[in-house]
Amino acid sequence: MSIIKVVPPEQAEGKVKEGYDLFEKLGMVPTPFQMYSSSPGLIGVRLQSLGYFRGHPNLSMPLLALIRMLVAEELKYYYCISLNREILKVIGIMDEDAAAKVLADPASAPLSDKDKAMLLFVLKAIKTPNEVAAEDVQKLRDLGWSDGDIIDATSHGAGMVADGIMFKAFKMDEAAAC
Repeated sequence: MSIIKVVPPEQAEGKVKEGYDLFEKLGMVPTPFQMYSSSPGLIGVRLQSLGYFRGHPNLSMPLLALIRMLVAEELKYYYCISLNREILKVIGIMDEDAAAKVLADPASAPLSDKDKAMLLFVLKAIKTPNEVAAEDVQKLRDLGWSDGDIIDATSHGAGMVADGIMFKAFKMDEAAAC
């Protein structure tokens, strides 16, 4: 059982309901998002972030979902591994076998060379930030990524680290069906 109070979807109002409504297509509100319901202000920040990334002109939904899934794998954040694997199945990017292969070898991700380079960069930045070099960033620039895109994708991955820590700290996994 979670050690913080969350607002159940059927009791949501205001900003919290607005946030929950974004997940209607999934047929459920992800438990990590419900975790933020204790803070309507933070739900507002999360809504802004979701809107920003949903409408990002250069970072595709498959790339962002793979970033989330693989960072979650690094943290053993099982709920989000499953959730993002399901998102990737629903949008037709990969089945269970392909997802298992990507979890074992991120370089096998079914992405363009440009997107795959970004994915691998973000994973490097999350796993070994002190090993990121100017050449790594230049490689992404040479592929057509802007510095803003690089910061955005890395921020998206780093946000998963914060979510994973909070999810575990507040025992949200005990409230979630993984």
